[in-house]
Amino acid sequence: MFVCTTFAVLHLSEWPADLMGKKHTMKSSRGLVEGICLTEKFTFNPKEGIDNPVMVITDGADSESTPAPRLCVLKREEGESYGFHLRVEKGCQGHIIRNVVSGGVAERQGLHNGDRLLEVNNCYIVDAPHSEVARKIKLNGQQLCLLVLDGEEYERAVSRGHDLRALVRAYKDEGCKLPRLCHISKDPASGLGINFTPLEGGKGRFSVSLVTGGAAEKAGVCKGDRLVWMNGAMVSDLTHSALSRMMKKCGNHITILVVDSESEQKYVQKRIPILPTMAVPHNLPYRARKLHLVSGSEGYGFLLRLEKSPSGRTYHILRDMDKGSPAERAGMRDGELLLEVNGESVESLKHEEIVDRVRLSGQQVSLTTITPQGLEFYTQLGLSPLLYCEDEAAENEKDSSVPASAVEQSPPKEMDGLRLCSVQKGTLGFGFNLGCIPESPGTFISQVTFDGPGQCAGLVVGDVVMEVNGQNVEEKNLEDVMMLVKEGGRSVSLLVMDTTHYKKKKKIDTPNIEVTDTEEGDKYEITFL
Repeated sequence: MFVCTTFAVLHLSEWPADLMGKKHTMKSSRGLVEGICLTEKFTFNPKEGIDNPVMVITDGADSESTPAPRLCVLKREEGESYGFHLRVEKGCQGHIIRNVVSGGVAERQGLHNGDRLLEVNNCYIVDAPHSEVARKIKLNGQQLCLLVLDGEEYERAVSRGHDLRALVRAYKDEGCKLPRLCHISKDPASGLGINFTPLEGGKGRFSVSLVTGGAAEKAGVCKGDRLVWMNGAMVSDLTHSALSRMMKKCGNHITILVVDSESEQKYVQKRIPILPTMAVPHNLPYRARKLHLVSGSEGYGFLLRLEKSPSGRTYHILRDMDKGSPAERAGMRDGELLLEVNGESVESLKHEEIVDRVRLSGQQVSLTTITPQGLEFYTQLGLSPLLYCEDEAAENEKDSSVPASAVEQSPPKEMDGLRLCSVQKGTLGFGFNLGCIPESPGTFISQVTFDGPGQCAGLVVGDVVMEVNGQNVEEKNLEDVMMLVKEGGRSVSLLVMDTTHYKKKKKIDTPNIEVTDTEEGDKYEITFL
């Protein structure tokens, strides 16, 4: 049996020469660990007693180590699987990694059987429903960034009451803002309004400079941003001349992925890849739309047809909306392509299977659609159009949800962007996450569960919470806001302001820090990835 006592030393220079041992390298399950071993016997001096400054002795058996998350960056080839299953199992905590294929992509990047998933592409998912987590993974294309915790460590952390979200924040050192995916359309007078300057330290690093008030600035690009990606291609291996040639070929439009310099440095330090799948969209010309239809006496009032495009591919097309029908009222447009039915992708489904799913939905159905031009746009970028989806019902509510009480309290120019959202708690909670600026007042919506109560009520990521159940919270801390939400019981009324109008009002940026208030019942599911 090997017994180890831990010695904590304040400074190496304080060690007496006769106590210095040899430097050894010991193998562990987590890699190589270097340490200094004491090879000489220590004789207790009663005159010095327990205040001997040489060392402090602690009981290694009683010390509690901090759980250590691992970052696994998975890259796969076209048609290749990531090589693992994702499960939620009865009697086990968290989203569980299972059946890691020997020699597969996941195993090569350090994913282990039994690991628990904490984040997908920088998005905290511990409290998210299994179906939403699986959807996030499937939409990522060829590269996936997973933050995981060893299964046994996860169970111990939960049993000891560790805050998993705080653990993730500590690992990431906080402060990282999400990258921005910006689409720039050339201005006749000033062009694209953007230039890239190479940075020292190797090729593939470029800083952004802007024309004040130009097209790029209007599209969400900021001075000093770092360029990560352009028109579907990473720029990390490009020279400045190669990047310039790409710019010349762009024509009147360009789509780029940028991030602020401070966040880029933190991503690099943590070896976290900066991906379009984790980006906030700005000025994108096309967005997929989620339509909510409630069946009338004569059905939904549209036809679903299988049609062949000029390229030879076949698509499920929405046609012949009846005037005044549920389809027309939901905003359906003739000729749009069907992407999802009730959150399920139709890409691999036969026409008859899609029709059956609509019929089995009963009196309500959710359809995600996009125009043919929109699908072509995302295809050229190598991205899924489902990454940046708009909820049509929420968009319509923006124009009609300003409460009368707010109108009486504020000047009309400050009322733009305000919406009153009444959220009813469902089986999985309220379906939204709250975020804040650390140690400062101000709370915002940092994440909205797909098809959850929050989304159905009209909440949108980035909305700033102004009131909770009629009480102003603009100067309250996150903990106070959370308490007010919980005091509301099964329902909560939130007065929120969209990001654009709030920035104009306060002239501040809100970081991407989340606090979740969701619940999830027992279930067993498996997703093949």
